[in-house]
Amino acid sequence: MTRWVLSHRLPVVLFWVVLTLTGGALAGSTIDKLSYESRLPDKQSQAANDALAQRFSGTGGKNAPLLLVVTVPQGTSVDDADVRRQWGALVAKVTPRGGRSVSSATPGGESLVSKDQRTTVALVYPPANRSNAPYAESLPGIQAAVAQAKIAGAPVELTGQPVLSGRDSGAARSPIYETLIGALGALVVLALVFASGLAVVPLLMAAVAIPTTFLLVRGITGITDVSFIVQFLVALIGLGIAIDYALLIVTRWREERQKPGSDGADPEARREAVVRAVASAGRAVVLSGATVAISLAALVVLPVPFLRSVGYAGLLIPLVSVAIAVTLLPVMLYTLGDKLDRPRRTHRPDSKLWGRIAGLTTRRPALCAVLSGAVLLAVAAPVLALRLGQPATVTLAQGGKPAAAFQRIVDAGFGEGIARPLEVTVDAGGADALHGKLAGLDGVAGSAAPGEWTGGGQRVIDVWTQADPSSSDGRDTVTKVMDLAQDTPGALAGGGPATDVDFIDAVYGSLGLILVFVALLTFVVLARTLHSVVLPIKALILNALSTCAAYGVIVLVWQKGYGSEALFDTPAIGAVTIWIPMAVFAFLFGLSMDYEVFILHRIRETHLELTAEGERDTVVPSVVTGISRTGRLVTSAALILFLAFTALASIPITDVKVFATALAAGIVIDATVVRGLLTPALVTLLGRANWWFPRSLARVLVTTPERAPGPRTRPAGDDTAGHEGQVAGASAAAPTPQAGPQSRA
Repeated sequence: MTRWVLSHRLPVVLFWVVLTLTGGALAGSTIDKLSYESRLPDKQSQAANDALAQRFSGTGGKNAPLLLVVTVPQGTSVDDADVRRQWGALVAKVTPRGGRSVSSATPGGESLVSKDQRTTVALVYPPANRSNAPYAESLPGIQAAVAQAKIAGAPVELTGQPVLSGRDSGAARSPIYETLIGALGALVVLALVFASGLAVVPLLMAAVAIPTTFLLVRGITGITDVSFIVQFLVALIGLGIAIDYALLIVTRWREERQKPGSDGADPEARREAVVRAVASAGRAVVLSGATVAISLAALVVLPVPFLRSVGYAGLLIPLVSVAIAVTLLPVMLYTLGDKLDRPRRTHRPDSKLWGRIAGLTTRRPALCAVLSGAVLLAVAAPVLALRLGQPATVTLAQGGKPAAAFQRIVDAGFGEGIARPLEVTVDAGGADALHGKLAGLDGVAGSAAPGEWTGGGQRVIDVWTQADPSSSDGRDTVTKVMDLAQDTPGALAGGGPATDVDFIDAVYGSLGLILVFVALLTFVVLARTLHSVVLPIKALILNALSTCAAYGVIVLVWQKGYGSEALFDTPAIGAVTIWIPMAVFAFLFGLSMDYEVFILHRIRETHLELTAEGERDTVVPSVVTGISRTGRLVTSAALILFLAFTALASIPITDVKVFATALAAGIVIDATVVRGLLTPALVTLLGRANWWFPRSLARVLVTTPERAPGPRTRPAGDDTAGHEGQVAGASAAAPTPQAGPQSRA
């Protein structure tokens, strides 16, 4: 295919230029088409929230209420007639047109008075807009009114999750700023890697990939809702992946340009260098793109439109990047590669540092495997304390008047769940009976069912838990409320806590089957390419461990709070939002597999070359060559992705920060501990078993038997002595393997 591409350079370039310009011109309107909706089809909570939106002007549902609280002076009771009148008037004043509210001043709000009769709370549900700041229109006016209000001489405070988590509702903006920051960091890394004008080539490929992917996302928005989070993923993860794939091929092209037959200035030599580079490195890129796409398929099969849309966009990122890397990039290298690769000098493909690391690892493989495995397990251990759910309100309440006000509500005995009540809809005739049953459930701290909350023959009952709904005890109570509603004809339980329970069921209910599907498909792809049973199994196990390590980091940083303030100037949230672990798995499993593929592909090339030369003990020299040739590349690629994820973490949305933290930590752990130490150690320990591939399995996977390539050719003027010393130090075995033009499998 590469020869065909090089023979049709102008059409190829024009094709990508048209897509890039069109995608760039339409990027703004594409972002405008993205959705802030997160629906759960065929779930009780979604049906309840839809009924609330339809009958009660879009109030409530999964949007938590604003809380007004006042504590009257000693000797005064909130049940005094004058206090009730003032309180009722204030609540009515701050409730926007179309909104609804309940307080102790109205029938149905009896639970909103503390036992000592001095503290009372009101729940206010303004009409919500469809964005990540649902109360943006009404909140400023409410805050202004409350700031001037006093009841019996006592100040009124405004709190609740929408106020306490206001940091989550940063101003909507496109990801251009973060993308530029990530691109600048990538350019610095690329300049250090290439020390020539070639540094701009991977960035040019990313500049084509990102708008093209946005153009394809625009097409998806015409079919289904696409989450607003996708814009950040396409821009920043797309930046990292496109650069990584281009980096791999450009590095191999530069290596090929120093070998006999492809080192001349004539067109045929330039063509041969590109063809060889794409045939070897391009194959690894295609395999890497396939593994990323397979892992992202886990999101596509979920019955959650929000995550499905993330999966669709995620699939496009590696597919577009691969397409560009094997079509446009070869044209660029053939046409401009030599002109950009200046100053011209001989480039040594082996890294002395990584050669020494590989030599050490292969000399003491058991020790390296035990130590690096222990580090990996230690980092992953906190995952055992992972708590899924929305942030606990008390963890949001850290500093400031709203935080102090909510703490006063909890201290007065109203229960932590009042910040996120369940909202139960029921036929108006049966509301009083159901209200009584709900109020009597264990773990329920209070309830409210004002008569004004009636519409279309339905009435709303708010129920809140003593413990926070995202805690274990709180979730048990939420489940009891949902079960009671389900057993009551005409009743449905909605609100944020019910949505969380249904979300967990939808996302993780079939987790086992999804993991088996992803693992089996990944195994098939890797086994067909690597002609091995052992290497794909090892890769899957290590990927699972590195993903767990990423989970461990977000538990420590975001759930436990070790570093969230210092690193992100954001308090810990006490829980991990439900969708994040699944999305992290889908992206990180595939991205980290990239590095495994790069390394194993090069190790296999060397193994085949040594086998063709009659060598029997190929394991140690293959590992040393594979690591020394890919270590610098993997480190650079990981650093570029890390910078992209760091830029992603600057988005003013806490969920995105948590997601980016997991990806960044996972990539760093994977590129250092896993691929730099654990992989070479395990490959060395497994020895000849690495290449076990029974003929029966080859027939099932429809692949050809393994054939060794012909004798290798060495680059002109290549000095192999240093590298031979590395291998000799690792094992008194074969001469140093050098990749040649026939090394592709």
